[in-house]
Amino acid sequence: MTANAKNGVWGADRPIGVAVLGMGNVGAEVVRILREHAEDLRARVGAPLVLRGVAVRDLGPDRGVPRDLLTTDADALVARADVDLVVEVIGGIDPPRRLIMAALNAGKSVVTANKALLADYTGELAAAAEHSRADLYFEAAVAGAIPVVRPLIQSLAGDRVNRIVGIVNGTTNFILSAMDETGAEYSDTLAEATRLGYAEADPTADVEGFDAAAKAAILASLAFHTRVTAADVYREGISRITSEDLETASALDCTVKLLAICERVSAGPGEPSPEDGGKERVSVRVYPALIPRRHPLAAVTGAFNAVVVEAENAGRLMFYGQGAGGAPTASAVLGDVVMAARNKFYGGRAPGESVYAELPIAPIGDTPTRYHVNLQVEDRPGVLAKVAGEFADHGVSISTVRQEGHGSGARLVVVTHHAEESALVDTVAALAEMTSVTSVTSVLRLEGTEE
Repeated sequence: MTANAKNGVWGADRPIGVAVLGMGNVGAEVVRILREHAEDLRARVGAPLVLRGVAVRDLGPDRGVPRDLLTTDADALVARADVDLVVEVIGGIDPPRRLIMAALNAGKSVVTANKALLADYTGELAAAAEHSRADLYFEAAVAGAIPVVRPLIQSLAGDRVNRIVGIVNGTTNFILSAMDETGAEYSDTLAEATRLGYAEADPTADVEGFDAAAKAAILASLAFHTRVTAADVYREGISRITSEDLETASALDCTVKLLAICERVSAGPGEPSPEDGGKERVSVRVYPALIPRRHPLAAVTGAFNAVVVEAENAGRLMFYGQGAGGAPTASAVLGDVVMAARNKFYGGRAPGESVYAELPIAPIGDTPTRYHVNLQVEDRPGVLAKVAGEFADHGVSISTVRQEGHGSGARLVVVTHHAEESALVDTVAALAEMTSVTSVTSVLRLEGTEE
């Protein structure tokens, strides 16, 4: 570095040109903050941030910014010589993938909130950033305003992260919280979430767990120095959760949350343990699960998000806040913009992708979890013994059994000790074939217990 720290290597009077791709809720807030807080941002960066243009789908509506800043040609905006930093808040895979690659290949830093793209193409994007010595920042891709990406990359860089458990989708958390509080059915709370703007017109990405799975892939990649894609994440959504599931959870002093779980697990069956020279594996999964009300995530209600990180030396850390919304997400985007701009000014670089561990992905069938199994059964002597026998025959140990109702409404609620998914699946299949079992009404996992 030849210039002094005050002037940087960029030059205090030389502006850093910023292009924003997309002007939805998040993009509009990013543009507003860039314009309204220009002097504050200049002081934090060391050089002025100048908005060069905003790429939009059409020029029709009044967007509250000068018309000469708007363009429908995102490719030309990215290619402009006076653009040094590109902010992508369009979402989806294409055209963002093409636009981000063009920016990185040209040596321009990129800030993105695009979890779907990052979950499948981080390796490609990171390689382009490394080749051109550009920055790639994506704090806003996971949990909105909650700072969790940068702590994993930087604050915990000297530690070993063993487990991450989080509520990373506000729509599903709003729905499950409302079901828990009111006793309403899933369809009713989904309709309310849509009316309030928490759910999209097509809520599939949220309620079927795709959004959470993309975020889980990003978190696991960062935490375990292993490239994890969305396809590696076992995924279940919440569309089959009923008010009865919430009632039985309440009877156990639990609630139901859609959890993203990323953790190191031991070697597979028949393989040596890590202590004996075997290789650890990574388990990444998203599903609705019962958690005790005493668990810190149980208190996360409404559209809020929370992520619990368990590290070997730092212990348990919890990050909580608004996981979505225009202004909260824009806050995370602008934090990345400042970091990328400061690197331009002072000549630094963001940390690159770290995949040195290359841990294999554990299949869900080998992942041990506790289970809560709800059965409709015939109300006659010997049924409980037969049901318990099926669990035992498949190597699934029972923790508790509770019988509710009688006659045609008889129900057994079975809670297991830790068992592998494959063993539980075989058990449920066998139970469904029993003449004394009317139906297996639900199977939910139980997380957050010490057993």
